[in-house]
Amino acid sequence: MSSETMMSRHPDIVELREKYERASEAPDAQAVTGLLFLTGLYIAISPWVVGFNGLSTLTVNNLIVGIALAMLALGFASVYGRTHGIVWAAPLIGLWMILAPWVVSGDVDTTSTIWNNVIAGALAVLLGLGAMFLGMSRTGRVTGAAPSARETRTHRSSGLPPETSSQ
Repeated sequence: MSSETMMSRHPDIVELREKYERASEAPDAQAVTGLLFLTGLYIAISPWVVGFNGLSTLTVNNLIVGIALAMLALGFASVYGRTHGIVWAAPLIGLWMILAPWVVSGDVDTTSTIWNNVIAGALAVLLGLGAMFLGMSRTGRVTGAAPSARETRTHRSSGLPPETSSQ
């Protein structure tokens, strides 16, 4: 058996994935990832909704970035236990959307493109940060939550952090 196969079956990794899966099943996490998916779809179609006439570079940018954000949100909604490590990408995509009208080559900074990208980007940043916070708070990583009354901690002689188990 390869070390990769052994590692993927390690009890700590399995437990961590289960925690993230439980976190993603909460209604507020589903709402955040659903709204993040819809934001990605809107960003992808926004050049045609708002009317980026003759702004091909920004149109292509928004299409690619929107599809990427929607695909990330689908990953968060379906397999959060495996995609939680890249949840930081959603706020970065939102920041890029805010900056894109000024960074993308060509004269693309019109009032409609700026407002569209700033609002959609800010929404992506907020929802991305919300997804990050929900994933961390549900697994106890934000609060450093101590084990519940039903859990016991056993100290390891190896010097590793204590092991927590439910009774």
